[in-house]
Amino acid sequence: MRNRGLSLLVFLILAFQFPWNVGAQEYGKIYRVEVEGIVTTMTVEYLKRALRVAEASKATALILHLSNGGAVLRDIRPFATRLAEAEVPVVVYVGPEGTEAGAAGAFFLSAAHFAAMAPETSFGTPVPLADVEQLLTNQTRELVLDSVSEQLREWNTRRGRSAGWVDRAVRQGVILTNEQAMAATPPAIDIVARDMDELLTLLEGRVVQLASGSTVHLHTMGRQTVLLPPSPWERFLLLLADPTVVFLLLVMSFVALYAELTQPGVGVFAGLGVVLFLGSLVGLVVLPIRWISLVGLCLAFALMAADLFVPTHGGLTVTGLVLMMVSALTLIDAAQAPRVFIALWAILLVALVVASVAAVMIWLILHLRSHPVSTGEEGMIGQLAEVRKRLAPDGLVFIEGALWRAVCENGEAEVGEWVRIVTVHHLRLVVQRVENVEDHTLRRSGAETRDTSDE
Repeated sequence: MRNRGLSLLVFLILAFQFPWNVGAQEYGKIYRVEVEGIVTTMTVEYLKRALRVAEASKATALILHLSNGGAVLRDIRPFATRLAEAEVPVVVYVGPEGTEAGAAGAFFLSAAHFAAMAPETSFGTPVPLADVEQLLTNQTRELVLDSVSEQLREWNTRRGRSAGWVDRAVRQGVILTNEQAMAATPPAIDIVARDMDELLTLLEGRVVQLASGSTVHLHTMGRQTVLLPPSPWERFLLLLADPTVVFLLLVMSFVALYAELTQPGVGVFAGLGVVLFLGSLVGLVVLPIRWISLVGLCLAFALMAADLFVPTHGGLTVTGLVLMMVSALTLIDAAQAPRVFIALWAILLVALVVASVAAVMIWLILHLRSHPVSTGEEGMIGQLAEVRKRLAPDGLVFIEGALWRAVCENGEAEVGEWVRIVTVHHLRLVVQRVENVEDHTLRRSGAETRDTSDE
């Protein structure tokens, strides 16, 4: 009886314990995506893949960690719509401290099921969140602005967050810090968390209703997030979409093509230039480019290249450098891509390198013009040569370590005698006999030439 009672007790304990273990195991993973750099269509494709992975695995939540605010407006709005309709809870977290989430933060925080920010962070831009074509009529323009405002307002209202900032952000531009967002009535965000661990703690027990109508209770306290990194191909495309990389690739393609034009060979520089230009073309297509600035950039390098052939003493180079810097600074349309720009260090670095190379080239050109160097055939005129085969009047002479065919224009010259080179005609030296040459000069020169000949 005692054994039966003990067995029954063990069975009851296991029976009550088993459901709790299953429940713990049913919790899905908490995926995390690090959104770094500029949000372009390349970034959006990566985020879409991460969202599909989270939905397919029935994750507990997907956390988008925003650490930079540069974004292309035409790309972030469609993805924000996708976030709002996600089949898993989506948490957008702006951090660490000091992060300015910009336009991406305004759209993604509004669309997310939970909006979280670290202390001393902000979202929004000083320019309108909706970029409207200037060619549109005022009526059409207002319809577009109303559409964007209504969408942002609907997302925030559905989540129980304040939408009072939306109209001003869409039409004029606004920046909200985490303090201002929490001080709104109701708050414009849900959570302020110092780091990821505190965020998971504050998310514990919260309830969210998905677009499908299902209700989800979050269990996040004490759990670890699983990073979903970009694939190597996605990482490569993200790199090509960086405006600074686009600028540097464009500059290097110009340099390679210029090298091919000045030093024609088997096409290595031309092929390299084409590859570099194609790499920059990816970014030029993805980013909103001011084409007038791109033309100015090409013209700037054309002017700097022309300065090597036109005697302007650096005038074209200075003009090209100024045009290059202005074109690079205005290459990205800030109205369509707030806080997206070419890094100033890259512009200054290229300008410094180009200016240094141009200065050296101009100095060399001026130096050669003021101090012409005699080389090759012209440099032999006026020098002495030793007769190695009798000049009658044709023969051979030895000079500068080589034998030359020569013709003597003032008679004949025997082997060992010295002649002076008058001119060079079709690889043949025209020489004259030397009557009065100092003995020590002849002996020294003869010894040197014979030693060279013996070698």
